[in-house]
Amino acid sequence: MSHTLRVKPRDADRVRLVQITDTHIARDPGPTDFEGVDTAATLAAVLAAVDALPDAPDCMVLTGDLVDIPSPEAYGRLRALLRGRRYPVVCLAGNHDDPVMMDQLLNAGALSTSRVLDFDSWRVLMLKDWLVGSDGGRFAPNELDFLHRELTAAGKVPVLICLHHQPVPIGSPWMDAMGLDNAAELFAVTDSFNMVRAMAWGHIHQEFSTERRGIALWGTPSTCVQFLPGAGEYRVDTLAPGFRTFELQPGGALTSRVIRI
Repeated sequence: MSHTLRVKPRDADRVRLVQITDTHIARDPGPTDFEGVDTAATLAAVLAAVDALPDAPDCMVLTGDLVDIPSPEAYGRLRALLRGRRYPVVCLAGNHDDPVMMDQLLNAGALSTSRVLDFDSWRVLMLKDWLVGSDGGRFAPNELDFLHRELTAAGKVPVLICLHHQPVPIGSPWMDAMGLDNAAELFAVTDSFNMVRAMAWGHIHQEFSTERRGIALWGTPSTCVQFLPGAGEYRVDTLAPGFRTFELQPGGALTSRVIRI
C-alpha cells in the first residue's frame, strides 16, 4: 500500500469528494444488534444515492467504524459493497475497527488505506486517532509528527484533514466523553500552518458544523443509525442515514453539504 495516492480529478477547476462514515458492517447478513438495523442494506442505499449524484466523485473517503466488530468476514462484506467503485475509496480506522486487519483486507480493487491523497490543487490527509481498548481517540506522537511533516510538504497547497473522533465538543455529553482527547496537540500543529481549510470526521452519527480560526469543522452522519444531537446520554434520532459531499476549488475555497437518503 502506497503512503500517497495520486488522483487526477475529472475537472481541472474542482475536486469532488464524498465522505461516508460509521457504516458498522456486521459479520453476518440481516438485521444487527445495532438497533436492529441491516447496516449493509443502509450502506447500499447510501452508495446508490452517491451513484445518483449529478457528478461522480473523484474519490470517496470512509472515516471509521467501518465494521461493528472486526472480523475478516465483516471486512469482506464491506469490501464486496465497495470494491466495484470506479474511483478510489480510501479507508480510515475508527474505534470499532482493527487497523492491522484493515491494512490486510482493504487494499484491493478501488480500496486502499492510503494516508495522503494528492489531487495536485488539494491534499487530503487521513489521520489515525485509533487508541487500543478505547471508545475515544488520541493521536500518538508519531501521528502528530506525520501531520507536521505532511503540512510542511504541502507548501501552499490547501489541505483537508479527515479523522474519526471529533476534535471539538459537539454539545452532547455522552459523545463528548469519547472524543479526541488530545485535540489541543492537533490544533497546536495546525495553528502553525495556514493551508488547512477544513477538518471532517465521523464517530458522532449526526451532522455538525462549526469554525475555528478560519478552519471549517464538520461532523458527518452515519450510513446507518443516527444519534440525537444535544442528548445527555445515548439516544437514537429519527433522521435518515446520510453522507457528505465536498467541492474543493483551486486556491483553497470549498463547499460541503450533507445529503440524506
